[in-house]
Amino acid sequence: MYNMVKMLHSYWAYLVLIILVIAVVNSIVRKAGNKEYEAKDFRIALFTLIVSHIQLLLGLILYFVSPRFSLFSESGMGEIMKNSVDRLYLIEHPLVNIIAIALITIGYSKHKKKLLSEAKFKTLAVFYTIALVLVLSRIPWSTWLA
Repeated sequence: MYNMVKMLHSYWAYLVLIILVIAVVNSIVRKAGNKEYEAKDFRIALFTLIVSHIQLLLGLILYFVSPRFSLFSESGMGEIMKNSVDRLYLIEHPLVNIIAIALITIGYSKHKKKLLSEAKFKTLAVFYTIALVLVLSRIPWSTWLA
């Protein structure tokens, strides 16, 4: 089960990144061009929200079935924090990405309450861009690109 969930989580991450980049670029370009908010923009924002939440669920399953999870009881938090690889997989990656997905959720919710197109695009651009930066900062690049 672990290998299947790990593979699904890894490949789904590509989709999350692609859609998140599309959402960020769309909101910035449309705001800069003073365009009207359309159904297409809503669908992009919603799809970003959905795929990121699916990734969160896959990540949570992976986290708890991972062999690394037993390090909490075997080594303790002090040893995990001393090892950069274990710290990345057990602390930094999950925590930062949960924050990123929370920002996506907040940005999506806030943008729906705005009445003007400019405000909608600005809200999406700010929250989704911060989320993108956070996601990119905690991807385990050494394993991901190998």
